[in-house]
Amino acid sequence: MALEPGTTDLAPIADVVADGDVVVLTGAGISTESGIPDYRGETGSLRTHTPMTYGDFVASESGRQRYWARSHLGWRTIARALPNEGHRAVAALQARGYLNGVVTQNVDGLHQAAGARDVIELHGNLDRVICLNCPTTSAREALDRRLRAANPDFEGEATRINPDGDVDLPDSIVRTFNVVPCEACGTGVLKPDVVFFGENVPKPRVERCYRLIDDAAAMLVLGSSLTVMSGFRFVRHAAKAGKPVLIINQGVTRGDPYAAHRVNLPLGQALTELTQQL
Repeated sequence: MALEPGTTDLAPIADVVADGDVVVLTGAGISTESGIPDYRGETGSLRTHTPMTYGDFVASESGRQRYWARSHLGWRTIARALPNEGHRAVAALQARGYLNGVVTQNVDGLHQAAGARDVIELHGNLDRVICLNCPTTSAREALDRRLRAANPDFEGEATRINPDGDVDLPDSIVRTFNVVPCEACGTGVLKPDVVFFGENVPKPRVERCYRLIDDAAAMLVLGSSLTVMSGFRFVRHAAKAGKPVLIINQGVTRGDPYAAHRVNLPLGQALTELTQQL
C-alpha cells in the first residue's frame, strides 16, 4: 500500500483509537524530545556510533571496559532525562482507557516516569544490572556508586549520548577505567539488563507482546522506523490478523506497507493533538 509520506492528518488515527483496545509500540523517536537521540533518524546515532554488541561484550575484558567507561557517563544523562509531551500523552491515553497495553523498544524508563503502567520493556531497562554468572539483578544506581568509588579520578565529558546509554570517549580515557564484579558472587561479569545488538529478546517477553496484540483491536506505532525485527514482527502479526496498523513517525518506516495510515509529525505535537481530538 502506498502511503502519503507527508500526511499530517490525525483524524483517521483518532477514529480508531476512540474505539479503544489499542496496543502501542514505541521506539527511540518518542524520546528525542527528552534529549535522547534516536538510532536511524536524520541525526541518528548509528550514522557515527557503533553500538556495543553482545558478542563483543562477553568476548573480552577490554570490550566490557569500553562499554562501562562510556556508559558510566551516559547513564547519568539518561537518568536525568524527563518525560516529554509524547510520554505524557501515552500515559493519558492509557489512563482514559483507550489502550490495552504499551510496549516500548526504549531502555530509558520514561514511559513509567510519565505514569504509564505495566509497560513491556522489549529491550530491558538501563536502570537494572544483571550478573552473567549468578544471575543476580541489582539497581544501576548502586553500581554507579561502586564505579565512582573504584574510579575516583575518572574524568570525561559526555559530548554525545546514544539511545543505549553509550557516549563517545577517547581510548586513552577508556583504558583508565576500572570495572567492578558482581557483589553477590564476587566474580561475575555485570551487564546492563538490556538487549544488546546481536542478542535475542527473551522468548516469554515476545510471547507476552503477541498476546497483547491478539487481544487488541488495533496497533499504534510511535517513533520507530521498525528497521529491526524485534518490533517489526509485531506489526506483521497485527496486519496478518486483520487489525489496523497506525504509525506516527518522522520519516518512512519498514512497516509502511502494512499500515492503514501513517502521520509524519513530531511525536509530542502529534500525540498532544491526538489526545485533544479524543
